[in-house]
Amino acid sequence: MGLQVGFQKRVNGFSLDIAWRIGNELAVLFGFSGAGKSLTLQMIAGLMAPDRGSLRLDNVVYFDSSTGTDLPPQRRPFGYLFQDLALFPHMTVWQNILYGGAFLPRQEKESRARELIREFKLAGLEDRYPREISGGQRQRVAFARALIRRPKLLLLDEPFSALDRPIRLEMRQFLRKVRDDFDIPTLLVTHDFEEALSIAERIIVYQEGTIVQIGSPEAVKDSPASRYVAQLVECNPPVQPTRCRLAAPGNCA
Repeated sequence: MGLQVGFQKRVNGFSLDIAWRIGNELAVLFGFSGAGKSLTLQMIAGLMAPDRGSLRLDNVVYFDSSTGTDLPPQRRPFGYLFQDLALFPHMTVWQNILYGGAFLPRQEKESRARELIREFKLAGLEDRYPREISGGQRQRVAFARALIRRPKLLLLDEPFSALDRPIRLEMRQFLRKVRDDFDIPTLLVTHDFEEALSIAERIIVYQEGTIVQIGSPEAVKDSPASRYVAQLVECNPPVQPTRCRLAAPGNCA
């Protein structure tokens, strides 16, 4: 049971070849930019098809190249938060949240939206536009939109990267609450090891399209599997490999 991922993909000269599985937990995909983390999320969501491989959540197969199975995004019950949140600027908070439940019956959709607005402390903001609310409030709106369908999996592509530190700390606590309340597998892409250490139950370390370590935050921190992983842990937040010399982990330019 849980989420099982095995993908091979070649795009623009970059090769991804990964395989991992998680249970009902919050896992972090961690590594330098360009390592294949966001590409993995896109293929899980169905926004891009792997060349080969399979994707299974519990007993349902969503992608399998050997059988030609490839369910479209609208048939994958997954919530997705993009790095830029992708809220519609011309829609109110209420309209943005409802948009996430586009295929639900109207009464059910509105009932769920009201429930999320109460739970995520957005009451009174329903008629405001994204530009009229704070960064933390926009994050909560994006979470509400992603969760209105009551997804079976939540995908988060660096949603906190543009936030100031105090709001980032607030949103980490909020994410833990969402994880506890909705009780679904959650995948978070981040470049911040402190963030990964504070919220992850499992860390999956990417290096240039491959997986180099999977383990608890403590295991990755205290027993890095390679010099590369040690470098990632030391460089916080990690910089590009060309600026952080592998010969001397911790020597971050």
